[in-house]
Amino acid sequence: MSIKLIKQGLNSKEAPAPMWTAKEMKDSYDVVIIGGGAHGLACAYYLAKNYGITNVAIMEKRYIGSGGSGRNTTIIRSNYLTPEGVAFYNESVKLYEQMSVEFDYNVMFSQRGHFTLAHNDSSVRIMRRRAEVNQIQGVDSRFITPQEIKELCPAIDISDHPRYPILGALYHPPGGIIRHDAVVWGYAHHADRMGVHIHQLTEVQDILVDNGKVTGVQTNRGKVNAGVVLNATAGWCSTISDMAGVKMPVTTFPLQACVSEPLKAFLDVIIVSGSLHVYVSQSDRGELVMGASVDPFASYSVKGGIGFTEGLAGHILEMFPSLSNVRILRQWAGLCDMTPDYSPIMGFTPVEGFVVDVGWGTYGFKASPVSGKRMAELIATNKTPDLLAPFALDRFERFDLVGEKGAASVGH
Repeated sequence: MSIKLIKQGLNSKEAPAPMWTAKEMKDSYDVVIIGGGAHGLACAYYLAKNYGITNVAIMEKRYIGSGGSGRNTTIIRSNYLTPEGVAFYNESVKLYEQMSVEFDYNVMFSQRGHFTLAHNDSSVRIMRRRAEVNQIQGVDSRFITPQEIKELCPAIDISDHPRYPILGALYHPPGGIIRHDAVVWGYAHHADRMGVHIHQLTEVQDILVDNGKVTGVQTNRGKVNAGVVLNATAGWCSTISDMAGVKMPVTTFPLQACVSEPLKAFLDVIIVSGSLHVYVSQSDRGELVMGASVDPFASYSVKGGIGFTEGLAGHILEMFPSLSNVRILRQWAGLCDMTPDYSPIMGFTPVEGFVVDVGWGTYGFKASPVSGKRMAELIATNKTPDLLAPFALDRFERFDLVGEKGAASVGH
């Protein structure tokens, strides 16, 4: 526990300082970041911290963390399928592990183990392949038997009674959950303290381009000049990129999730089933945080639906029949920017000065630290870091895809 937190606890009369402050919007910035979620805030933080670039503005049309960063289910992992994906997300996990110390602020990262269940022979083969790829990349993952799953998660049903019996799982011990708003606030706090301007309720209405080069943005509060504009808007990324005349191979789908009433702690691991298209973990408040795959239709709606709840409940009860009397407390939806190969798009575009950090689909929050750090490096050096090179926009023209569908078959 930090000395700062102890002092604050002992002195109840001392009101904590605001996490960030509202500042007057300037006419010009070196960098404008569109999107006040974890990705945009992380990029601003690393620009200031690592490169001394503080003349940066974050434009958020609502409030900080109101988009995907506030609507995800906070699972952190690096057990992906491709070597490029494993290396990328592994760096993110390492950054998350050090975040509380770096921020002097508890982001509540709980590394409790991540299980991806296999229910058929094909899934078993994929899990074994993923385990081998992970191990070659130095990531702690292995295939385990149903008996080993039962030892680590006693409440789960490993019998042959369910329609889809459990045949094994990819076990990833470093996987965990984190407090999403703590991450957002931590990045916002430290970026603000280093001079970054955070403008909430500021909607970018157009991206200004002259002779193939970005010159600034038009907002609902006026025009702002900028030499670099970063699109970090998740589900809205294709509409933002259209403003700069850059087409994104992205389709936006809703992703629904829900939480149960609080329960006594019993689930200290994360359970994911790609075949059943569900996942579940238990929060520090006792709620079961549950979700499924993206909706089967493209939409910008963030409303929940009864069909999702019914399907989810049926599949959760196949794995945990003891939960039959548990009530759903609330549900919500977020927007997922899906690419053809289920991997993100990061880097330069044909418009000079317009860069993107988009296409995250269902797994953007877990990549917030590494994407922010490496996009800051790209902006500061005007060079693509090796870790980002596989995720360039032009890979679709070159047919050099990074196929992660096998590791992203369920939204989490």
